[in-house]
Amino acid sequence: MPLNFRLLSMTELRSKPGEIFDRVAEGGEAFIIAQGERRKACLVPMSVFFPDVAPARIADEIAELQKHGEMTRLEITEERELALRFSCAIPGKDDVDVRIVLPHGYPSVPPRVYADLEDGRIPHRWQDGALCLYGVLSGWNPGRHNALTTLNLTREWLERYSAWRRLGAWPRSGDAHEQ
Repeated sequence: MPLNFRLLSMTELRSKPGEIFDRVAEGGEAFIIAQGERRKACLVPMSVFFPDVAPARIADEIAELQKHGEMTRLEITEERELALRFSCAIPGKDDVDVRIVLPHGYPSVPPRVYADLEDGRIPHRWQDGALCLYGVLSGWNPGRHNALTTLNLTREWLERYSAWRRLGAWPRSGDAHEQ
């Protein structure tokens, strides 16, 4: 989709940010933000980066994460997918950086989750290093599951990972806390 950028002064953006954001989000307009004669940034609709993911779905999921006190950082991957970053605690270790990637086709396609863990021989991961959260035993359901569900499953996976490090075997469901 070709974008026709309009020049927008920083002053105009400051004077009516809600109106400008609505024009971008709902009207699909794109702006180059200028401060004086210098062009500083741009505003584009989310659909430019995520053409097949409904912006309302993304907004709802981020709002639900915030409602549950989850702090996330957002980034766009090289593949133009949205990644939600979290810091998750692992018992007996420092916090680990976790990325939940919402792929093209989301929510029909399940998210991929990556955790910065140093050990390359960790079981229950896909070939690309993503954590095995949705698969044979627990299927992704786009009507019931979302980023918050995925984050909670990630925390369960990390508990099992911690038990695996202690015990040398991956625990069955419900066994992660057993010594």
